[in-house]
Amino acid sequence: MFEENKARTPELDNEQVNLQELLFRYLVHWPWFVISVIACVILAWTYLHIATPVYNISATVLIKDEEKGGGKSMSSELERMGLDGFMSSSKNIDNEIEVLRSKSLAREVVNLLNLYVTYKDEDAFPEKELYRTSPVQVSLTPQEAEQLPHPMEIGMTLRSDGSMDVRITVGEKEYQKRFDQLPAVFPTDEGTVAFFANKDTLAVSSSATENKERCIKAFIHRPLSVAKNYTKAFSIAPTSKTTSVAVLTLKNSDTQRGKDFINKLLEVYNINTNNDKNEVAQKTAEFIDERISIISKELGSTEQDLEDFKRSAGITDLSSEAQIALTGNAEYEKKRVENQTQINLVMDLQRYMKGNEYEVLPNNIGLQDAASAGAIDRYNQLLVERKRLLRTSTESNPTIINLDTSIRAMRTNVQATLDATLKGLQITKDDLAREASRYFRRINDAPTQERQFVSIARQQEIKAGLYLMLLQKREENAITLAATANNAKTIDEALADEIPVSPKGMMIYLVSLILGIGIPVGIIYLISLTKFKIEGHADVEKLTSLPVIGDIPLANDKQGSIAVFENQNNLMSETFRNVRTNLQFMLEQGKKVILITSTVSGEGKSFVSSNLAISLSLLGKKVVIVGLDIRKPGLNKVFNIPKKDRGITQYLTNPDIDLLSLVQPSDINKHLFILPGGAVPPNPTELLARNGLDRAIETLKENFDYVILDTAPIGMVTDTQLIGRVADLSVYVCRADYTRKAEFTLINELSENQKLPKLCIAINGLDLNRRKYGYYYGYGKYGKYYGYGKRYGYGYGYGETRETTKEIVKNNRE
Repeated sequence: MFEENKARTPELDNEQVNLQELLFRYLVHWPWFVISVIACVILAWTYLHIATPVYNISATVLIKDEEKGGGKSMSSELERMGLDGFMSSSKNIDNEIEVLRSKSLAREVVNLLNLYVTYKDEDAFPEKELYRTSPVQVSLTPQEAEQLPHPMEIGMTLRSDGSMDVRITVGEKEYQKRFDQLPAVFPTDEGTVAFFANKDTLAVSSSATENKERCIKAFIHRPLSVAKNYTKAFSIAPTSKTTSVAVLTLKNSDTQRGKDFINKLLEVYNINTNNDKNEVAQKTAEFIDERISIISKELGSTEQDLEDFKRSAGITDLSSEAQIALTGNAEYEKKRVENQTQINLVMDLQRYMKGNEYEVLPNNIGLQDAASAGAIDRYNQLLVERKRLLRTSTESNPTIINLDTSIRAMRTNVQATLDATLKGLQITKDDLAREASRYFRRINDAPTQERQFVSIARQQEIKAGLYLMLLQKREENAITLAATANNAKTIDEALADEIPVSPKGMMIYLVSLILGIGIPVGIIYLISLTKFKIEGHADVEKLTSLPVIGDIPLANDKQGSIAVFENQNNLMSETFRNVRTNLQFMLEQGKKVILITSTVSGEGKSFVSSNLAISLSLLGKKVVIVGLDIRKPGLNKVFNIPKKDRGITQYLTNPDIDLLSLVQPSDINKHLFILPGGAVPPNPTELLARNGLDRAIETLKENFDYVILDTAPIGMVTDTQLIGRVADLSVYVCRADYTRKAEFTLINELSENQKLPKLCIAINGLDLNRRKYGYYYGYGKYGKYYGYGKRYGYGYGYGETRETTKEIVKNNRE
């Protein structure tokens, strides 16, 4: 029946039992969990009150993007020219985003807002950061701050009389000085530090602290390192792929400082972008001013010559014949003037290009050739984009290299276009000269003075026309400069969230709760890993697949080695009834020899064998217990047998002796008999290996219902393995908190090699006062069906009280 119940054990029940065991193993230490959770929650609360909150500051801007804004992009122009493979779109939102989050732009903002200097109020707990509210402002130029080898720490102690003690520390260097009043200057090797009083804040601070001193600490860092930190906390993302609207987000511990940074960043970005846009117009203005200055001098000189000629020659009008020729000639002369003007402009542009490789070319200066003007415009756009990209990258950047290639190709194209334009103008000039020569021959007959007058007048007309044109272009260029619009338009101003992004209170408390539970779990788990001795039924089940016939609690020393008595229903009696019942199910019909052994001495094998024999005798069965631990006999002490020289060793030495005459009755029960070990022989192993042992066991089987063999520890000597040949069933005794887990390697080996017949395990010495045992004993593979435990209502035994159970507290010994 025992084997049948074993086969019916469902795997689900085993899993449930393991889960209950695991849960209960931790729940018995519930005070640890309570203390740990409370401590972690207190630490979390303390951290939340000490930690500086970080807020999310964001703004929304519209970045003018030629592609997404619908304007004509440079990429389309390059594609039309066949140069689209050299570069992608020169102006799009991605490029502008990279410029906005560049370190150079952030450093410029840090320098303008003096963000590389931070202040803390040491009088507050925790220390409070002061932004714009420090009673003293510290100043160090950005250039000097950039050269600091270490952050500069400035300790300031303000007194009510207006004096201030200053201590400056830079690495291992330290400077100290006292100032009677502010402002003050403190020269150091790292730079000159200036101190200014923040009158509004200082007045409020003085009235609040009265005569108390106030301690302020300032820190000066390298602007570039501060800018890098801001770029790490700064992010820009477009709202969608189809718009040029972007959201700028900054995480900062001070909301006002975060707002100032974003606003100043957009302001500086717009200024730099407008400067880039106006570069072409500024170069054009410089070119026009230079030409106007030259033409003005030439025009003044020509007009003076004309005036002097008329006064000296007395010329007031031309003859009608010459007037007709002059009228026709004037028309062509006008065209020649315009042609010469264009030639001069082209030649000036060619000379300008030779000495300015990466400088923009003047545009909108009156050049009539549309191809040349368009080529110059596209060339200037490439140069502006190159300068913009160089702010955030180097000349070795692949994008810059590709852009340089495009610029060189465009420069060659511009030069070729200007050359072609100049050739066309030269051809036009020759044609106009031929036509003008026809009229010139007609007026050859005119007086010399009249010819001279016409020549001077023509020069004056040419200079005057060119001067007027330049004045017109200068005004147009001035209008272009004045009409430049910002590249980034603010849609939503910088605003800070009301709830900080870190630390998050709920998350911190959740983590503290998890840690409060996890720390005890981890400690208990680590402690369990360091335990190398079995603690109970669950450990044995993990180490071996052999059946466990019973869990035997610790015996009270007052009871002695005998713990089972007739007509008593205490805990120990019920336990051995459980063991007895399990053994009866395991023994086959007609089998009656039970071998009991252990690994080492002290595990309670004699205690188990003696009480098991008593329990079997209470059934009315005739039982004999044989002391086969002949190296160290122990049954004499258990059953108070005075004669130690009479025992089974006498029979093994001399098989002619009557074996039954050595068997002694027990005063515990009339059905119980004892065959002690007797005198210790000099050759115990040889005696047990002889046939005498086989004949002795056969004799005992014929005269008794059960034969209990109390053998030597199998882990120390080989005697028990020799005795195993005469046994029908073997009980291996293990002791809680005594038997090492490593010793189960030997137990499993004995079972696999069948060195002991029908091996099973009895767990001895369980301390029921330890709560982790109180619920699980008797829940093993077999014990949960037949064992003694709370699960099946046995309570503390039939008629036993809790107090009597608590008396079982000491280890039983052999």
